[in-house]
Amino acid sequence: MAVHSTPESPLPVGEVSRLIGGWIDRLGAVWVEGQITQLSRRPGAGVVFLTLRDPSYDISVSVTCYRQVFDAVADVVGEGARVVVQAKPEWYAPRGQLSLRAAEIKPVGVGELLARLEQLKKTLAREGLFAPERKKSLPFLPQLIGLVCGRASAAERDVLENARHRWPAVRFEVRNVPVQGVHAVPQVTQAVKELDAMDDVDVIVVARGGGSVEDLLPFSDEQLVRAVAACRTPVVSAIGHEPDNPLLDHVADLRASTPTDAAKKVVPDVGEEYERVRQLRDRARRCVAAYVDREERGLAHALARPSIQDPHRMIDERADQVTALLERGRRSLGHQLDRARSEVAHTHARVVALSPAATLKRGYAVLQRADGHAVRDPGEVEPGETLRARVSEGDFSVRVDA
Repeated sequence: MAVHSTPESPLPVGEVSRLIGGWIDRLGAVWVEGQITQLSRRPGAGVVFLTLRDPSYDISVSVTCYRQVFDAVADVVGEGARVVVQAKPEWYAPRGQLSLRAAEIKPVGVGELLARLEQLKKTLAREGLFAPERKKSLPFLPQLIGLVCGRASAAERDVLENARHRWPAVRFEVRNVPVQGVHAVPQVTQAVKELDAMDDVDVIVVARGGGSVEDLLPFSDEQLVRAVAACRTPVVSAIGHEPDNPLLDHVADLRASTPTDAAKKVVPDVGEEYERVRQLRDRARRCVAAYVDREERGLAHALARPSIQDPHRMIDERADQVTALLERGRRSLGHQLDRARSEVAHTHARVVALSPAATLKRGYAVLQRADGHAVRDPGEVEPGETLRARVSEGDFSVRVDA
């Protein structure tokens, strides 16, 4: 519960320390996992002093245990080892210092570590951190490469020498950090974040040589894996050798089997590219030459055609045909007109010969009654009836006698 205090009635330091100790005592014994960073076994001393560190965060706590507790695991536990400790928190009031009093220490075996890594791998995979669609493509020719590696390490030398041998103009931004031990995770993570924040860094390579499973554990740490997943810059993982497979390989945009392989995959070989350009240039030249040759043959074939060599020949041939057809048309039309003219003259002669006017010219006359009807029978007229006589040159009236 909260302790009441005011500026007028503050609590003494001893009282505050006593209260803190009381709260800590109520916590009871706990199991704690961490990595041993410091180990002090003074000859003849009955107490062993340890520093237990969380490898993922910059947090440490002091641990003390009786000598016989540590001697039970002294053959398999040393600095850098991961252990599980059953301990009770203790508060040393005179110095205001927290520590753990260990009653049992158990080393974390490789099998257990691998099982935990497999469980973490499944968890991260379910979140989609290893999905292929998240992976970014590497630039063809990076101008500046970020390199995270150990100081003066073989991995650094392999990457730099192989990359510069392949493309001498390539530049590097190197971050030398611990690549194993308790300080590896936070410093590697910080280096990756710093390089990712640089706009001119085109790709980041995290490189380390081979090692045991315990040595490569920092590159399977959840904090580092999530930091790489959040990078906007493509990240290449070059950890260990071909059989090594930390979780960083799964989240990185490209996995290289070795640091040398990373240099080959990140930087193109200038000799190979020059040869590829030469081959493409020769291929383009052959294609253009073949195209020009094909077009020249086609043009020559077209020029050899009669229509191109004597373009007026077809016109002349068609002109003669048109003239012949015109003459034929004229003759045909003339024949038709002559025949029609003859038929018209013949018909006219028949009409003239058969017309009443021709009969009248021969001296005949046509008698018509007053209503215009021609008289064909003498019985059709009455005595004294006036008829009209029509002759060739006109007409006159006549009267019927009895």
